[in-house]
Amino acid sequence: MTLTHEVAGEGPAVVLLHSSVCDRRMWDAQFPALVEAGHRVVRCDFRGYGETPVAEHPYTDAGDVLGLMDALGIERAALVGSSFGGRTALLAAAHSPQRVTALALLCAGLPGHTDESHELAAFDHWENKLLEAGDLDGAAAWNVSTWLGPEAGQAAREAVHRMQLHAFEVQSAAEEAVEKEGAAYVLSGTPAAQPPDLSRIEVPVLAVSGAHDLPDFRRMAALMPTLMPSARHIELPWAGHLPALERPSEITALLTGFLDGGSAVPAPGRVTHDEGV
Repeated sequence: MTLTHEVAGEGPAVVLLHSSVCDRRMWDAQFPALVEAGHRVVRCDFRGYGETPVAEHPYTDAGDVLGLMDALGIERAALVGSSFGGRTALLAAAHSPQRVTALALLCAGLPGHTDESHELAAFDHWENKLLEAGDLDGAAAWNVSTWLGPEAGQAAREAVHRMQLHAFEVQSAAEEAVEKEGAAYVLSGTPAAQPPDLSRIEVPVLAVSGAHDLPDFRRMAALMPTLMPSARHIELPWAGHLPALERPSEITALLTGFLDGGSAVPAPGRVTHDEGV
């Protein structure tokens, strides 16, 4: 199955990968702007999100992304990922580093991260409680209040609620949704015991964190320059977990500058928040 997707533009390929709170619509501001900037831009829905149904066979999201690139005849692309989409981008790049030209990771998850904060554990607890009670609308509202920072306007909050609620409805309605590999880090075959070797990723990497995000994601972003030789980290003082929706034009400019050669971001390894975060 090919992921539901949209493609537009000509030039170097860029693939936009959404957060698990959203679907491909989260890139409504960035998609046309990156096309205008001279890129061939792809945005897709992961399985169980947007217009892509849940899986009927075992799969990995990273494998789906590489398969979509194959189907579109894209040999190499820059991957831009938000949260879970960023984690998926890292897995795809670690598996097939020759397929990736750059990585822009917005508040991304890090493969192998197990040191869960109290804040993230509390979020998971209450989300599970709401879902078990069948309160999908309440669970969607809980995600909105957790993941959007103070800069998010009402339109962004309504959009995230709509996207997350739709995903909950699609996933809960599936009679036999196939589990993906979960803690496995390979794209096929026997699951690996260890996370992938991210040091194999030598292309430019921009790791962005938000000062109003949960501490887990701030720490993971700050760690990335120690794991990949060309990774850069910046923290946005105004941002929560979904900066592409909170200040769309600012993130569009950041991504455009990075993809055009990185002039809009600091030198590799620079961290802009306090040391202990």
